[in-house]
Amino acid sequence: MYSIKTLNKISPNGLDVFDRNKYRIGDDVEDPNGILVRSAAMHEMELPESLLAVARAGAGVNNIPIDRCSEQGIVVFNTPGANANAVKELVVCALLMSARKIYPSMVWTQSLKGKGDEVGKLVEKGKSQFVGPELAGKSLGVIGPGAIGTRIANFARHLDMEVWGYDPYLSVENAWNVSRSIKHAGSLKEIYENCDFITLHIPSTPETKGMINSESIQMMKHGVRLLNFARGDLVVNEDLLAGLEEKQVRCYFTDFPSEDLLGHPGVLAIPHLGASTPESEDNCARMAAEELVDYLENGNIRNSVNLPSVSMPRSGDSRISLIHRNIPAMLTQFAPVLSDSGLNIENLTNKSKKDYAYTMVDVKGCISDEIIAKLRGIEGVIRVNIYR
Repeated sequence: MYSIKTLNKISPNGLDVFDRNKYRIGDDVEDPNGILVRSAAMHEMELPESLLAVARAGAGVNNIPIDRCSEQGIVVFNTPGANANAVKELVVCALLMSARKIYPSMVWTQSLKGKGDEVGKLVEKGKSQFVGPELAGKSLGVIGPGAIGTRIANFARHLDMEVWGYDPYLSVENAWNVSRSIKHAGSLKEIYENCDFITLHIPSTPETKGMINSESIQMMKHGVRLLNFARGDLVVNEDLLAGLEEKQVRCYFTDFPSEDLLGHPGVLAIPHLGASTPESEDNCARMAAEELVDYLENGNIRNSVNLPSVSMPRSGDSRISLIHRNIPAMLTQFAPVLSDSGLNIENLTNKSKKDYAYTMVDVKGCISDEIIAKLRGIEGVIRVNIYR
């Protein structure tokens, strides 16, 4: 029986993935084998020895202690693309609202309450203060055309926008989904210099944190409209506000509001609503649950942020998975332990991701506790799991 701990309310659509004859699920589960989480902070949480995997029902993993999980041999999953359509629709809304002054016009119109028969004349007289440009014919820069950015880029083409994309790490899968009419920028500088609208869709890393600053803002077209539905710390707020005062930035639309941004007429700030649709919550929960089940039952890894994607059909009598450091001669140490114990290797796969590697071995024969102990005793091995 596997144990799954939920740290947030998880959609029933995701919980239905688990076979209740094999899984015990709840927020009060102790010594879990897996954790399902949305936004709950885990950095101060003790990670029990029983814990094999954490699945985040969403894309961002800032609430999970990735380094600590890696050192303990805990796989961390996320669900890229599961909320992509929901975020795409919100960004399209933001594009329109950043251009056409829709929100200020709504607030102003509501202020006419009580004017009686004068409302019609006042509306007609006052509408000129809310003039804004059309999107057609304007240029949009998509920084990070992954699962979300690709959808936005393709949709923007249907709005007759000229679309530029920049992502040095664009996957083959997403590359196939990008329209041929989208221009590939060779650098961020090209995006900054050519685009009337810029939308951010990249994770927060040491390299990207604070990337929108005084230097990058000065490279942008005068009057640029900037959208940030990725991570708040990609933008240096002090520099952004200076850009707004200088009219270098015409509008900043974000779902990461903060005290210093609120109240500025050039800032449109909303809650973090990207995945706040029933469809998105269902998709994220189901995808996270499926990732957990496939790992706990088969050792397969899909969409992990700390370990490589590895999948292999089952063969032989049992499967061994090893999470280990990405250092030379690890495989040459695993094979003798198995062969000397009379186990025949039916199938094997090995992949690495930065400092860590993952090896799966299907064997014919009985895996004894002695074999497991020998594998765990090899220097560089972090975790050994057995699937029978």
